[in-house]
Amino acid sequence: MLSDALLLQLGYNATLVTLGAMMLGLSAGVAGTFLFLRKRALVSDAISHATLPGIALAFLVMVALGGDGRSLPGLLVGAVGSAGLGLAAVSFLSNRTRLGEDTAIGSVLSVFFGFGIVLLTVVQSVGQGQQAGLEGFLLGSTAGMLRGDATLIALSAGLTFAVILLMRRPLTLAAFDPGFAEVAGHNPRRSEAILMAVVLAVTVVGLKIVGLILIVALLIIPPVAARFWSEQSDRVLLIAGLIGGVSGYVGAAISAIAPDLPTGPIIVLSCFGLFALSFLLAPQRGVLAMALRHIRFRREVHLQQGLLAIAQGQPIYESLTRRLLIREGLIRADGVATPEGRAEASRRLRDVARWREIRNDPALEREAALYDGLTNIETVLTPDQLDALDARLSPQAEIG
Repeated sequence: MLSDALLLQLGYNATLVTLGAMMLGLSAGVAGTFLFLRKRALVSDAISHATLPGIALAFLVMVALGGDGRSLPGLLVGAVGSAGLGLAAVSFLSNRTRLGEDTAIGSVLSVFFGFGIVLLTVVQSVGQGQQAGLEGFLLGSTAGMLRGDATLIALSAGLTFAVILLMRRPLTLAAFDPGFAEVAGHNPRRSEAILMAVVLAVTVVGLKIVGLILIVALLIIPPVAARFWSEQSDRVLLIAGLIGGVSGYVGAAISAIAPDLPTGPIIVLSCFGLFALSFLLAPQRGVLAMALRHIRFRREVHLQQGLLAIAQGQPIYESLTRRLLIREGLIRADGVATPEGRAEASRRLRDVARWREIRNDPALEREAALYDGLTNIETVLTPDQLDALDARLSPQAEIG
């Protein structure tokens, strides 16, 4: 039952895996936020694909030394070495040659991944079933994960998350303004190196749970989803970590009751579900909120045009405008303005004249920049400023 999995009632080992996936999601969401802010999302893709040859080489080395080749710590050590080499290659190509970073990432990603596939073919020839389970590093798999493996992943993810929190301020400053970060006493290059090390750690730790192909999604989707909810970096960081943690928790819980399904895609789909909710329902940037703002703006435009037509004695031809004015009690069904409508029309016409005067006054240039045709002038100017402005307006200016 899913409820048992979500309530951690499926046993100690399943609980460790679920909590480990949650910690991985937390650290991935927070680390990915800095990649998102620095517009370097594809770096994580290069790192993840560069781990494959290291995993295969580590397996072959352990088998050659008499082991079974499936020791998770040994495989992760190989992944770290290979990913570090891939990251160094990307840095060299983008900084020491004329290649752009995207070109360098594409080159390193394809070469390392291709080499890893060749090594996996070699691994298959080892025989004795020793290579079984390596494919779990491609799409993630928690089925049959040992307690020690789950503990290692959970502790590593938690440690990575702690490092990110400790380095939050210098990483944030370096992401927005490296020059200011340097003046403030932080070394942007060191912050960059720490960020890449953290991303590498998150990628390697997440290989067994999410897989090297999809770990990039867990690094990027949470901060993108979090961006819909806030414009403040600290809040985006917090929300991204929350989205990543919930995705890992729910995805691992579902995987626990459906062990035949790959874990990585389930976690990523859970993450996408939260992204879709953010995309649709976020209060400021969500699709629904934007649609409602558009409807309100359209309504205000029609009311403004209709009231100005009333004030200037012009007929109202637009049917939507007439319906809105009738609904608001500003005109009667026969098109004649009500007393409230005439008063509001007079006020709107006066405000148009006021805004015209403001735009011609250099001293009120900052206030004039706020004009969009609908803004209430009384929210921009003080009562004293309004009195002074009205004193400059002639009756002809209000009418014209």
